[in-house]
Amino acid sequence: MSVNNVFVAFASGPPPSQVSQRSDHPVARSVIAPQTKKLQTNKFYANFFLGSRSSSTFTHPYSVAWAKGSGILKSYGLAISHIERSQLAFGPGNPARYFINPIGIQSITLSASELGSTTQLTMDSLDAFSANVNLLPRAGAAPAITFPLVQGMGFITGVYSKSTPRVESSISFITITYIGRVASGSTYKYRAKLADSTTWNIYVTTSQVEYPVNAFTLSNVRVLQGAAGFQGFIQVAKVPNADAEKVYDEAAGAYPIAAKISGAVSGTAGTYNLAWTKQGVANRTLLMFALPHHVQSLTYGAVTGVKLQTTTKGMATGIIGNSWTLVEPKLPNDMGFAPWSPSRGSVNKVSAAAARLINKAGESELSQDMKKQSNLNSMYYSGKALAKFAAIAYAVHDIGNNATLAVSGLQKLKLAFDTFVRNKQVLPLVYESSWGGAVSSGTYQTGDSGLDFGNTYYNDHHFHYGYFVYAAAVIGYLDPSWLTQGTNKAWVNMLVRDYSNSVTNDAYFPFSRSFDWYHGHSWAKGLFESGDGKDEESSSEDTLSTYAIKMWGRTIGDKALEARGNLMLAVQARSMLNYFLYTSDNTVQPANFIANKVSGVLFDNKIDYTTYFGSNPEFIHGIHMIPAGFPFSAYIRTQKFVTEEWNAFFSNGRANVDGGWRGILYGNLATIQPAASYAFFSDPKFNPAYLDGGASLTWYLTYSAALGGSPAAAKRSEVEDVVLEGEPEIEEERAHRAVHRRRSHGHAKL
Repeated sequence: MSVNNVFVAFASGPPPSQVSQRSDHPVARSVIAPQTKKLQTNKFYANFFLGSRSSSTFTHPYSVAWAKGSGILKSYGLAISHIERSQLAFGPGNPARYFINPIGIQSITLSASELGSTTQLTMDSLDAFSANVNLLPRAGAAPAITFPLVQGMGFITGVYSKSTPRVESSISFITITYIGRVASGSTYKYRAKLADSTTWNIYVTTSQVEYPVNAFTLSNVRVLQGAAGFQGFIQVAKVPNADAEKVYDEAAGAYPIAAKISGAVSGTAGTYNLAWTKQGVANRTLLMFALPHHVQSLTYGAVTGVKLQTTTKGMATGIIGNSWTLVEPKLPNDMGFAPWSPSRGSVNKVSAAAARLINKAGESELSQDMKKQSNLNSMYYSGKALAKFAAIAYAVHDIGNNATLAVSGLQKLKLAFDTFVRNKQVLPLVYESSWGGAVSSGTYQTGDSGLDFGNTYYNDHHFHYGYFVYAAAVIGYLDPSWLTQGTNKAWVNMLVRDYSNSVTNDAYFPFSRSFDWYHGHSWAKGLFESGDGKDEESSSEDTLSTYAIKMWGRTIGDKALEARGNLMLAVQARSMLNYFLYTSDNTVQPANFIANKVSGVLFDNKIDYTTYFGSNPEFIHGIHMIPAGFPFSAYIRTQKFVTEEWNAFFSNGRANVDGGWRGILYGNLATIQPAASYAFFSDPKFNPAYLDGGASLTWYLTYSAALGGSPAAAKRSEVEDVVLEGEPEIEEERAHRAVHRRRSHGHAKL
């Protein structure tokens, strides 16, 4: 497959007419200037327009926050912090149950004498990688300072407009040394040593020849005061070592204000490029910080020796370059709907005995009431049910070679899916134009912001809608005529545009709402203030949402959409193994945490080895497996990782837990021990209680058999038929996951 541009529109126009429109979202946009692009809801800077507007924003490696009258100085500027690993607080146990970075440390604050109790904060130019924060002396005034915030920026930059600079430190300055002009430009350097023994460089750039840049003086131990009427910008960077001085000096004077991504696929390799729009001194090249997964795949951009710790993403590395090029060499192009493994690719043949069991289980499960199981007051649980039945229909059709059974099940599935296309489910969707997205009407009806895990507030959209997109891809694969009937295709495209839009000029949806192309994974938290920043719990459902895009693109014949899905999967595979799924050789996360094997919940500012619904090991690890055994599972969750995780937590009978989590654990086991997994699911006494609401015996048999539990060429004795009676109990998982709505309101409990 070769696609020159994966970021092209796959759909346009308004949502289907059956999805009603409204413009009165509960979260106001009062501090955000009008803009033509639809607003981002799940990006790193959201704390600046949510709630108190004083919670931290994490640009990596720095964090920033509006001081808003806090701290020793009662400042109203932008407080800058950088945390070393030695400052982390660790939870109890070995490995530690959590680690968290301190917040509220105001190492350096960029402020102005004009800012005080009447200061107003506004925002503009909200984009996927960047936004501007403006501090106004009072409502209606021009900004005293504008801060262009860009992910990975090498300096924190404050652009002053005829105001009086104050560079402050709540820690206090020990010394301030004026170094002088940097090179031959209009940038001047100060070196500040703080009471905590850290060193920070302060760069002042101005074209005002009359401005006394050498007259910044310490008015007290905490304030470096400049003269009035400053027009220019001040940049701040923490100095990790002496070697950083030259790098900083050569890059100071330029700063990014926005970023653009492009991407292409050629054969099994995918390439993406991050290019920044630069301002400041024209002949300076940007310094940007790369996360570990960037450095591993970087092919263009000059790597420096400047390294600063990030809060939860390991060590950031300074890269000189106005753009980066990153390459993923092994895209999962060959992955389809069939079970998949790295060594065998897609496997659509199993033994005759396994095929009989698959068809027997499929016959029982496809006879269940699909409408009852899927038409719930939750897009999440509804989507899981539809995806489950789609996987069953595919399995009996392509693996069990039972077209008659598949078609009968498919007809029921299409009717159940049609409830949502017609928008007649328990809680219909609405398109709300204030932020730009398809959201549950539940909160509008009840006032409960946490309903359906905060869907109305843009929480978890990739988790919820990915299941629907996968189910639709299977339906369209089995019956291509379905794609041209009514608004089926348009409705599914609406969901994809909502959580993973491919273009920046869509009049109805923002670009890439959930997936963060800088971090290499999605963020689940939407329009809720959070002291620890954005967060992500289920790495596997994140990956499902991408796999669904890939397969929807294949089903509708959109090569660019499919290629983008393949590229995203490759990026996720890399980032997950760095940040979420830990093998013993992981050097990114703290050494006393990686033995947990999984992150639990990963925030910008902490990682908490738990879930939003409990701390049982099967919950914490299982949430990073579901839906277990889907084709992407073995691609993301490598054999090395699954082996280490299984041995550490679930071997020797420890996987024999209650309820649907047991099925999830044994479904995951098929990645490394397919025969043991197949034996578990093919047991004539298999207990249906081991299936959660999004899982089926049919698919677990299919996955474990295909990966080697009962391969097509195997010489095996006949296995007794498994009869699955009744319908799976979904209330248990629903009760566990209900607590998950605490995502809506901030911190997971430590």
